[in-house]
Formats: sequence, C-alpha cells, structure tokens
Amino acid sequence: MKLNIIYPIWGSEHLSLETFIGKVKEAGYDGIEMNVPFDNQYTNRLQKLLDEKGLLLIAEQWLAPQNESVDDYIFRMMEYLYHLASLRPLFINSHTGKDFFTFEENCRIFEISKRVSDETGVKVVHETHRGRALFSTFSSGLFFERYPDLRINADFSHWCCVAESLLEGHEDVLNMAIKRADYIHARIGFEQGPQVNHPKASEHEKALKSHLTWWKRIILNARQSGQNTFSICTEFGPEPYLQTLPFTGKPVADQWAINQFMKELLIKEMNSKV
Repeated sequence: MKLNIIYPIWGSEHLSLETFIGKVKEAGYDGIEMNVPFDNQYTNRLQKLLDEKGLLLIAEQWLAPQNESVDDYIFRMMEYLYHLASLRPLFINSHTGKDFFTFEENCRIFEISKRVSDETGVKVVHETHRGRALFSTFSSGLFFERYPDLRINADFSHWCCVAESLLEGHEDVLNMAIKRADYIHARIGFEQGPQVNHPKASEHEKALKSHLTWWKRIILNARQSGQNTFSICTEFGPEPYLQTLPFTGKPVADQWAINQFMKELLIKEMNSKV
C-alpha cells in the first residue's frame, strides 16, 4: 500500500502559492492540505500549480467561528463543501459541527455533509478535533453508534488533550475510531496539550510511542481492507500551537524542521511490519 505524505498550508500562509507548493514538492511530499477561498483566480492558479508539480489536494472544510444558529452554520458549511467538492480533491477533511451543539443538531450536520458527499462523489472525512462534534471519545462514540459508515480523520492528539491522558480507559471508542479512519493528522498530543514541543524530545517518548501504535493499527486495518493508498499529514502547527518562550514569543522549535522529522519517521515506521 502506498502512503501519501501530505503537508498542510497551516503555518505557511505568508508564502505565495508558487513558493509554498514548490517547497513542498522539493521536500518530497505527495500533496498538500488546505482550505481554499471562494476565488476563481486563486483556485485556477492552485489547480495549475498542483497539476504542474503532480501533487494531490486534500481540501479542508474549516469555518471561521461566528455567533450563529445551527441553521446558519449548516448553510455556511454546505456552501463551502460544494465549493471544495468542485475542485475535485482527493477528499475533504471536515471540521464538522460544534461541541456546544446538541447531539441531534450535530446529527443534522453529519447527515447534510453525507448528502453533499453523495451528490458530488467527493468523500468527506470528519476530524476528531476539540471544539467540534468529535471533540472527545465519549461524544465520538455516540456518533459512531448512530452512523456506522461515518469516516474520520484520526487526530488523536485532541482526544489526549481533552481526556488529560494517553487514552488509557478509552480503548472501546479508540478501537471504533481506528476502524473508521481514512486519514491521519500525525501530530503528537499529550496529557496537557494537543502538541508536544518536539516529537524527538525524550520526555515525550511515551506519547510518541502511543501515537505510532495507534497509527500503525490504522494502516494495518487499511491494508487488510484492501486499500491501495492511504494519506497521512505531518500536521505539527506553528505558534501558538508550537510553544513559545515567555515575553519574546519566540518559538521553541522550527515547525518546518519538525514536520520533516515526522515525514521521515512516518515513512520508516508505517512501512515496517505492524
């Protein structure tokens, strides 16, 4: 099974599209993940550059927070999902719902995203992320039981932060999630946050090993299911996700270098015997 290693635009928004995509291609990635604005000129440039460089696009559905009703949120989400689907990405990674919406309100949101996916033929996976419908193992388990075909982007770093643990005692939902994962955000979370300061640091060895174990199980499940490819995003983010020194705001490590380390680690570990 081929692994597609993806780089996020998150943290590189200050670069031009040409510079960003060229840098990602030169570093040996297979594609990019990004939210794409409603701008025909921009999308035409983007698609031309991706075609020239032979890179994949994973489109991200992320909406800026607003004080709005569920109906208003659904309207915005649907409009953006249709826009992203028109770009024919590999799939859409969706920040779906809100942690403060009720279970039934979030169910409406999942059902509408499924309708858009069915109409457009573009798969939508739902990210396990703080502040969203799938913000915790408990909330996610309820949706997994309601929707057996719900597919996810496994970003377990958020669950670690919410649970203040490396998911000890959460095995039942974790097992459900692993079987539903079609994408991985390879960021290392720990008991007190969604991102360690550096995955190579010895003090984070336990967290790193835990995440690698979960990811290997996802890859094994995908192989056994007959999948030919699987995408993983090296998603260590910039400051303030990346910790900074007090008063100066200087980041304690380099985002790009961390993600290069993760790329090489993933190629080595995910291709080894599980």
